[in-house]
Amino acid sequence: MARAVLSQADIQRALTRISHEILESNRGSNDLVLLGIPTRGVILARRIAETIARIEPDAPPVLAGALDVTMYRDDLSHTRLRTPSPTELPPGGIDGKTVVLVDDVLYSGRTIRAAFDALADLGRARAVRLAVLVDRGHREFPIRADFVGKNLPSSTRERINVHLVEIDGDGDDAVSIEDVATAGGAE
Repeated sequence: MARAVLSQADIQRALTRISHEILESNRGSNDLVLLGIPTRGVILARRIAETIARIEPDAPPVLAGALDVTMYRDDLSHTRLRTPSPTELPPGGIDGKTVVLVDDVLYSGRTIRAAFDALADLGRARAVRLAVLVDRGHREFPIRADFVGKNLPSSTRERINVHLVEIDGDGDDAVSIEDVATAGGAE
């Protein structure tokens, strides 16, 4: 049985806080690009860009896009293959810009490692930062998020479920955690 960890209001507060932290770290929104990692990271990147626009309405728009990392993963033979999504860079690309990668859950770090490889093929960012809604630990690579909505220490037997209405449909946004053994699935 899944246990609720973040409600819709909690997620909104976390994204607002992350937006403020990104602006503080970057000293504003100049030359800032948010690239969401499909699927839920893209939605979160768009929400953060919208929040930043509300915080600094007179600033240049923060550009949000999508960075598909499917074919850059080093564990393709060990995991289910996700259908690749198109990478969508904002106009002007990433050269000389601060790129904030946005994902829903940070776990082993393999997805972010793949994102670094994908970025290298697309241009040369001035700096790369990482924003995640949930950091659950269990890193296999030395990767740390710069902006975290919630640190959620978990067991490897547990699965973190992120429900966003734009993708998952009915109900409210939510994050829950469940034991994989009792759920009958694998992560």
